[in-house]
Amino acid sequence: MTDLRPLSDRVLVKCEEGATKTPGGLLIPDNAKEKPAHGKVVAVGSGRVLPDGSVRKVDVSVGDKVLYSKYSGTEVKLAGEDYLVIREDDILGILQ
Repeated sequence: MTDLRPLSDRVLVKCEEGATKTPGGLLIPDNAKEKPAHGKVVAVGSGRVLPDGSVRKVDVSVGDKVLYSKYSGTEVKLAGEDYLVIREDDILGILQ
């Protein structure tokens, strides 16, 4: 667990590692790897404040595996691990 608590409708996601080998067994160099677009939710904010003052809770929960927009969010490094802070709107779906 991290010490970062996202605010509002933001979600902290632990990035999944990209493939290191091709299906044929060739190693992929770091500069040629694709940026991952899925990960595991580590923390969620309290939700979005609506114009009437009520709070709409975030639809994802800690532990959910999510698919998100490839170039969304802000990359952060906590305790040597790569994380992404993204808005709930950038989450495309929950992987089953």
